[in-house]
Amino acid sequence: MSVSIEERLYTIRYKADEQSHLAVQNPQVCTDCKLKECLSFCPADVYDWDVETQTLTIAYENCVECGTCRVACAEDNIEWKYPTGGYGISYKLG
Repeated sequence: MSVSIEERLYTIRYKADEQSHLAVQNPQVCTDCKLKECLSFCPADVYDWDVETQTLTIAYENCVECGTCRVACAEDNIEWKYPTGGYGISYKLG
């Protein structure tokens, strides 16, 4: 039996800030990007491409703070910083 990402993420506790700690620096770069690697490298499925509006949406509340997006975007177009103190992810076992 396979466990979905959503079910795995359910075991992690978050305290989401009102402002995102993730940002797209230049939305046009995402529009022009053919491969859209960001849709597959994030283990928490934080990034999603909205076909209708041709924009990258970011569900920063689900971020597991692994930093993959910081280094994996071929265009270096994702700004990543730690959430404000007291916010972000809280792992149950450490």
